[in-house]
Amino acid sequence: MVRPLILISNDDGVFAPGIRYLWEALEPHADLFVVAPATEQSAVGMSITLRQPLKIDPISWSNPSAKVWSVNGTPADCVKLALHRILPRKPDLIVSGINRGSNAGRNVLYSGTVAAVIEGILRNIPGIAFSVTEFASPCFRAAAGYAPLLVDYLLCDPLPPHTFLNTNFPSLAHSRVQGIRLTRQSKEYYSDCPEQRVHPAEGSAYYWLGLQTEKFAEEEDSEVIWLDRGYATAVPIHVGELTDLIHLEKSKERFAKLFSHRPPSLGS
Repeated sequence: MVRPLILISNDDGVFAPGIRYLWEALEPHADLFVVAPATEQSAVGMSITLRQPLKIDPISWSNPSAKVWSVNGTPADCVKLALHRILPRKPDLIVSGINRGSNAGRNVLYSGTVAAVIEGILRNIPGIAFSVTEFASPCFRAAAGYAPLLVDYLLCDPLPPHTFLNTNFPSLAHSRVQGIRLTRQSKEYYSDCPEQRVHPAEGSAYYWLGLQTEKFAEEEDSEVIWLDRGYATAVPIHVGELTDLIHLEKSKERFAKLFSHRPPSLGS
């Protein structure tokens, strides 16, 4: 039986502990290729590198059988280069993580971890993003324990096209995680709370954005509710057409009338 080929990436960097936990969990079940950023790329979202050259470097891990490369770019850069310059064929799956810190709610829009998976979704490659909620002292064992089961679930029962699984795990010992729930995305996101400081030599102000979370009233079945109860969560997120079709159909004729005449030029 042909083993599935899986690409692993992340945004915490190629030497982050979370990605090794993920590799160790999946190594008995698939042929793995790790292509990850050379340095931490948290919260870079879907950004790609256009104004400097990218370099691929082979990396040695403690396990000599691991196929690992670093890229001096973003998670999206890593996936692009992996697909076109490293992998022997199109992967059956892209997995990303295990991220240090939550990617629940609308924080997926900031997440480099999620971006690696979306880069594959744009090419019809299914994917799973893995995160744990704790940033300072994360416990990766529960996420690693569930990883083979989630991979098997996705390969045996594929999601609809352009849909991936975003999973978050409470930072608890494996035995204390209550289970995992397929649920809906929550509304929370990192709030705007810039902390001002003063440069000691120049006297000029500079800022740290921080990681405070903006909270909302949530649906009973949302991921943050289940996470607070000690459950892991899996949210199927669709990355498809972004057009607001209701507004388009409602306003198309009025828009055409408003702009039926070309406005006068502002230049001479």
